[in-house]
Order: sequence, then C-alpha cells, then structure tokens
Amino acid sequence: MILPSPVIVVGSVMHDMTFACDSFPSSGETVLARLRVGLGGKGSNQAIACGRTGMRTLFVGAVGGDAFPDTIRAFYRVEKIGCQLAVKLGESTGTAVILLNREGQNEIVIEPGANARLAPADIPLTVLRRAKIVVTQFESNLSTTAQILKAARQAGVATVLNPAPMRADFKPAILRHVDILIPNETEFTALVRLLPNLNLPEFTEAALHAMAWDDLHALCRGFGVPTLIVTLGSRGCFVSEKQGHHFIPAHTGMKVVDTTGAGDAFCGGFAAGFVQHDGNIAAAARLGTAVAALSITKPGAAFAMPKQAELRRFQARTNTA
Repeated sequence: MILPSPVIVVGSVMHDMTFACDSFPSSGETVLARLRVGLGGKGSNQAIACGRTGMRTLFVGAVGGDAFPDTIRAFYRVEKIGCQLAVKLGESTGTAVILLNREGQNEIVIEPGANARLAPADIPLTVLRRAKIVVTQFESNLSTTAQILKAARQAGVATVLNPAPMRADFKPAILRHVDILIPNETEFTALVRLLPNLNLPEFTEAALHAMAWDDLHALCRGFGVPTLIVTLGSRGCFVSEKQGHHFIPAHTGMKVVDTTGAGDAFCGGFAAGFVQHDGNIAAAARLGTAVAALSITKPGAAFAMPKQAELRRFQARTNTA
C-alpha cells in the first residue's frame, strides 16, 4: 500500500560511481583516482533531500532487472522515505560516472538505462492527485515527465520542473504545465536560446551574469511560467514571480568537499519548504539554500543530503529557520 505524501518526486535513480582525482584528465591523459560507489540520480537525490528534512515524501522511478534495486529499496527503508520502483526487465539500472577534482567540482556522464522507460502507468495517479507538490527533472522519460506535470496541474497540485540535464529533445510546450521552474545557470542559458518567443539564440552565461536583477526578472517573465528560480551556484539563487523578484544569497564559509547533487539538494529542500511554509516561495527557497549548503560539505550525492537534526542546528546557527 502506497501512503499519500505531500511531496512526490518522479524521476531518475542511478548507481553512482565516483572517481576522486587531483585534477580532471585532459584529452588522452590517464590519471589515478579513488573509487566510491553510491546512490544517485536527480530524482532520487531530490526525494532523499526532501525526506531527510522530516517531510513525508514519495519517490517514484524505474530500475532494471539487476541487483541494484534491492540496495535502493533497503536504503529507502532505512531512511523511512516512500519509494515505488517500476522494474524494467531487460534493462539495467541507470548508471552515472562522476569525476571529482580536489576543489570539489565535478564532471558527470550518465547512462539512463531503465529511467528512459519510466511510463505514466508507473505513477500512482490517485496518490499524485492528493499531493501538494510534485517534482520532476529531465533525467528520465521526457514524455512521461510531461504527462505527469499535466496530470498534477489539472488536479491542482503545484508542479516543479528542474530541467536537468538539458536535452536536445526538449519541447517548450512542456512549460505550459509548470508552476515552478528551477534551472541552474547553464540550463537557464540553454532555455533562453531555445525559446522562440525570447528571440535570443546567442544568449550566454556571461550575459546572464552581467544582467541587472530587474532585467533578469523581465527575461524570466518571458518564459510564461508563474515562478522561475535560477540557481546561481556559490552566489545563491534569483527568484522571479509575477508580483516581483528577489535574490537569496548562498551561505558563506562552507568547506566545499563535493558539489555533486547540490542542485538536487536545493530542489528537495525547496519542495519540503513549499509544504512547510504553505506555498511561500521565498521561505521555500531559503530552506533549499540551507540544504544545498550543507550537502556540499560531504562526499557523495544521496549520502550527503543533510538530516533533520543537522539542518535544524544549521538553521539555528545561521538564524534562517
């Protein structure tokens, strides 16, 4: 039996293989590294980040007919986070290979595997319609993502799209079903180039960084999405809503160990904050910023997501509760 949850995350789950090295190899170069195996996938990371805040959360994804699903289910049971995995026989569970340098920066290559076969029938619609917010990404079947966003919005459930990773088969029509769009700088730049109504095919990240907040807000309004949050890495995030805009700075003084999953930490924390604060976008974004800040102080993706007690101590110390 699947229990109703205020937050449902639909998306990818991955078997992560992280190679920590002093520096990224150049073309043709071989470098020594230390291997760490863990759990990842943008959807799963976001669900774990949300669930660890204490928010009741359900993750829905697809896995292959290999040995990894048992490990994934066991992890979710220990975490006491809801998990529904559709098994796709003949497919492998998605895999990510992550290169991590000494500064904590990463380069990632993924093989989606079973994630690409996640189908609308795999999502419990009766449970979806009873949620308060549903979170999606671009790391699983894109057609299914679009259908889930549409179904959730028709049911009055707030819809979140984290357009990561950006894809060549992205269709702007999907934005019609999105209440809250959360891209990072690279994804935002790609979206600006792709949206025909904006007419900015040469837009760059440098142009984004040079924009005044009022100009960035005007550009965001051209997306036709009620709320657009651009995550700006170590700077913080920019929030554009119909009624106005504001900037939320990142927490400073954090020791960066591994930035893998920081964007997922923000999205998961945001979803939890959205429910906790009755749809207050700014309050939700502040919680997302706190969760992301803590996530980069530990290695790994899912394993690095802060737990509730740690988060509360951090909020008390930084006066951000």
